[in-house]
Amino acid sequence: MGGAVSAGEDNDELIDNLKEAYYIRSCLVERAFRAIDRADYYLDEYRENAYKDLAWRHGNIHLSAPCIYSEVMEALDLYPGLSFLNMGSGTGYLSTMVGLILGPFGVNHGVELHADVIEYAYQKLDNFIKTSDSFDKFEFCEPCFVAGNCLEIPPHSRQYDRVYCGAGVQKEYESYMKNVLKVGGVLVLPLEEKLTKITRTGPHSWETKKIISVSFAPLVLPRHNSNNGKPKAAPLPVLEVRSLQELARISIRHALRVTRDGAGGGGGGPARGRGSSFSVGRGLAVAGLHKYGPRFKRRRVHRRHSNSLAPGGRAAAAAQSGSAPPDGNNNNTHHRRARERGAAEEEDDDDDDREARRRRRGGRRVLRGAPEEPEEPAAEEPAAEDGDEPRARGEPPRAEPAVNVLRERILGLPLPEPLKMYLLYYREK
Repeated sequence: MGGAVSAGEDNDELIDNLKEAYYIRSCLVERAFRAIDRADYYLDEYRENAYKDLAWRHGNIHLSAPCIYSEVMEALDLYPGLSFLNMGSGTGYLSTMVGLILGPFGVNHGVELHADVIEYAYQKLDNFIKTSDSFDKFEFCEPCFVAGNCLEIPPHSRQYDRVYCGAGVQKEYESYMKNVLKVGGVLVLPLEEKLTKITRTGPHSWETKKIISVSFAPLVLPRHNSNNGKPKAAPLPVLEVRSLQELARISIRHALRVTRDGAGGGGGGPARGRGSSFSVGRGLAVAGLHKYGPRFKRRRVHRRHSNSLAPGGRAAAAAQSGSAPPDGNNNNTHHRRARERGAAEEEDDDDDDREARRRRRGGRRVLRGAPEEPEEPAAEEPAAEDGDEPRARGEPPRAEPAVNVLRERILGLPLPEPLKMYLLYYREK
């Protein structure tokens, strides 16, 4: 199925067409689609068809139409930290997009029937990690694939927050699919020629919503073992605890992003959604989420004002009750309140000055060896380089090539080359 939108000349134009047709509706889904070029998951001789809104199959390798993947991504309601299971994970294209949203502390598993497709998926995943700037720009939950039939998952296996099935599910297996889902989770699957969203609202309660009409090849039914007449089990990927090295790598890369983002100041950038792994545009203090950010400062100043006004409040209460304080204390009380108000105002001004200085600095530098980035004067025209024609006044500036800031920052650190390569994830597994 497909053909709902016009073909694009490149990946961005395909995404533009999907947005215009309202298949892509949220910023998170749009960024995930733009971060991964669909053509990278095609065989080289078929790349010219990658930006058509059509499904593609070559042997066991299969990609659904872009409009279908768009509806699936929107229906899954993804956000960081969730666990995701892709039944029939195929080339890994969908799992990689999902991983950009789940972030480094999510779970991203896939079960695929054909071993050659899993090998193909891992080749594409390695290529994405080693060559794509998107891996450095966004935090990523790396998918893990296992070979097996998704209808042979052992009972009482772990459950997931989000589940997608990439093949038509027979009606008799609907309950089986639901049992893989946690309470509060979302299952998206082709059921009775409809792409269907099922939300588990309780241990034994469900909400079902039909999305669009689709046509999928049906799930391959389990083959019974000749020895005992039972289908063999397809164990899910092992949920491994991250090593200290992995946690340090994630933390350092995140810290470098936050340092870079703090340089942008308090910014009115686009909204990032709820805790998205794409929200690398602002540091915690700038966003008001750190305990020493603007929200904390406002609460602290409010408490100071409350404390400074407390004596006056007691005097007013005494006056209302008819028992005014002695005259000899009136002047002392007045001067004391004035001094406390002045002290609170000075502290407030100091807080404002510190906040202004912090914003001007653009965030703390995490590592002493991080290279400084020179600021360019806003009013001056850039000087023409050798061989370049001078730009006329009023002519729009030429488009500059995109810079991978995280990569440049890591390469500029005073660290051994193997450690730099590890931070860039260029390593043998």
